[in-house]
Amino acid sequence: MGDSRHEWMQPGAYPVAPGVHRIPLPLPNDGLRAVNVYAVADGDALTLIDGGWALEESRDQLSTALRQIGAGLGDINRFLVTHAHRDHYTQAVALRREFGAKVLLGEDERYTIRVLMAPDHRSLDKQIELLDECGAKPVRDAVVAAREQGGRRSSHVWEEPDEWIGNAADLSLADRPLRALATPGHTRGHLVFIDDANDLMFAGDHVLPHITPSIGFEQAPSEVPLRDYLASLRLVRTLPDMRLLPAHGPVTESVHQRVDELLDHHDARLAATAEVVGRGASTAYEAARALTWTRRERTLDELDPFNQMMAVLETAAHLDVLSLQGKLGKAEIEGVVHYALA
Repeated sequence: MGDSRHEWMQPGAYPVAPGVHRIPLPLPNDGLRAVNVYAVADGDALTLIDGGWALEESRDQLSTALRQIGAGLGDINRFLVTHAHRDHYTQAVALRREFGAKVLLGEDERYTIRVLMAPDHRSLDKQIELLDECGAKPVRDAVVAAREQGGRRSSHVWEEPDEWIGNAADLSLADRPLRALATPGHTRGHLVFIDDANDLMFAGDHVLPHITPSIGFEQAPSEVPLRDYLASLRLVRTLPDMRLLPAHGPVTESVHQRVDELLDHHDARLAATAEVVGRGASTAYEAARALTWTRRERTLDELDPFNQMMAVLETAAHLDVLSLQGKLGKAEIEGVVHYALA
């Protein structure tokens, strides 16, 4: 079956390169709907790039897909996880408990993992704190209410990986060399895995073919995650072009083409954000209300509370970059961050 905008989500194991199969796995109540994991031949075993979300349906679908290529869950010897979001990490941990496969994760994800492991941690704690700083009380209250109703409950038992992966680490498999490259931004410890010999990039959420990754949606974000993300995009653009193996969406032929599109998108978004501040928006909440969202150009009020939260935090990320660029002034007043043209 050929990949298209919708076909990529269909269950199965799809060959994308010699010894590499793409396996889409389901996501619950999530606009993304599916996440790709990649089964890579590793001698008599398999290495999986990312693990999926720990759900019975996802486990069953992964098991069925592996049977299509003559393997089983017990043949996975390790998971190389691009970042610590639950749709990438939690099933790897669950299958480690069951079968003993090792789990490896970028070393700068330790900050988020340790917050998630704290006994008093509650889902979205950090995001609720940031919404206060954004002056987004209506969104904050809606997110808190949804959490109290069980809409965003942290139900996973978070654990540390077996190994933390450093930048530029070599992770050679039996049949191919891989190297890790730190690409912070989507999360502070995000990694991509590069197969130079075959011109492949397992890109996680760093470069996605149809959508722009969220920035800083994590429990211990860096100080200016969008700055980090843009720098990571530019770093990837300096590498030889490769085939893009993303976590969400179909495989495409050029990392460079999509990176250029993402950089252009953020340039346009920075300009639009500065413009609404010039028209009088002072906080990230006010700026988010003045901007439009999604391809349908919806208003903030047309989004559900979770996506309102994401929109406000994305706006704050752009405002912080504009402040670093000297285009905006920034001041905190009674716990709320305000911006104005410099």
